[in-house]
Amino acid sequence: MDVNERITKQLQSYPVLLYMKGTPDFPQCGFSAQTVAALRAVGAEFAFVNIFEDPEIREGLKVFSNWPTFPQLYVNGELIGGCDIALELYESGELKQLVDGLPSKPAG
Repeated sequence: MDVNERITKQLQSYPVLLYMKGTPDFPQCGFSAQTVAALRAVGAEFAFVNIFEDPEIREGLKVFSNWPTFPQLYVNGELIGGCDIALELYESGELKQLVDGLPSKPAG
């Protein structure tokens, strides 16, 4: 399975997925920490991929998404954006609307 197939499979597996530096409990950059805080503040259930543990995903995702930086937040397989966009959506109330009612994993 090539890197694009792996990314697609990950995105199909979780309604809310955060590609980040570190883990939600131990983020390894401030932007990842802020994005996790925004998701937690709206009660979002989300999965994550620590890009430091998978260099192939780290490099492949930049091409896949055409977005060069991390974190990268996806909802329903669609790139929402990075930290700045996630924080703007949080402050406007749109982040809560995006994630409300989503299951933590797809049915079936």
